[in-house]
Amino acid sequence: METFTLEFVIFTDLDGTLLDRATYSYAKALPTITHLLEKKAPIVFCSAKTRAEQKWYQEKLRIRAPFIVENGGAIFIPKDYFPFSFCFDKTEETYHVIELGIPYHTIRQILAVIKAGIGVNFQGYGDISVEEVASKTGLDIEGARRARDREYSETLLIDEIPGETQKILSAIKEAGLNYTHGGSYYSVIGDNDKGKAVTILQKLFCKKLGKIRTIGIGDSLNDLPMLSVVDLPLLLMNSKGSWEEMKIPNLRKVEGSGPEGWASAIREITGN
Repeated sequence: METFTLEFVIFTDLDGTLLDRATYSYAKALPTITHLLEKKAPIVFCSAKTRAEQKWYQEKLRIRAPFIVENGGAIFIPKDYFPFSFCFDKTEETYHVIELGIPYHTIRQILAVIKAGIGVNFQGYGDISVEEVASKTGLDIEGARRARDREYSETLLIDEIPGETQKILSAIKEAGLNYTHGGSYYSVIGDNDKGKAVTILQKLFCKKLGKIRTIGIGDSLNDLPMLSVVDLPLLLMNSKGSWEEMKIPNLRKVEGSGPEGWASAIREITGN
């Protein structure tokens, strides 16, 4: 595999890639992350996870970089990160925010209409308690609270009954929404995806760093838009020990999964 001599930027999924899918641990990737940070290589989270979740992991890993939340729903950029002006939609906390998705409450309203119209019962995180989210996901209570703090998407809890799941998903599309599947749950979103958000950030990083090479790393179909727009797309194995079917030029399938597979792939690619 080639290594990079140019400035590189890493766009990474979290669950099943940088984080272990079952335990949410990043321990096996920590030495590689530390080395990347010493080299000042940007590590950009691009995940279905919320702002609260991603900020928590950034603080733990001492990463300071833009991050993409809720499958491209928005981009959060530290205020002084890019030394030039650019367009953004609002400023919150210490971030400039570029919004690509639609508000959570709007998605919830549309889902309520869908539920009433098709006569099939399903729930989202907004319909259950923090304790129930923790029970279903294996997160602790604080982690479940962060996961439930949604702004641009709703996570669906669907009983896989033949015919009913497709009925729900078809109704979501007919209502003008979209959905993704990250390996465990369906996520309902607007007209946004990871690739659109990554494309915006690539342009900003090029302006800041000059000529760059971008690495994308993921493991599931909701990573397809991200992997389609980076220079070097890396696909880890999914929870079944196989690779998702993706037709992307230059896609490289990585033997391994989770933080161990992530670290091995990044080390080989970056030459570190």
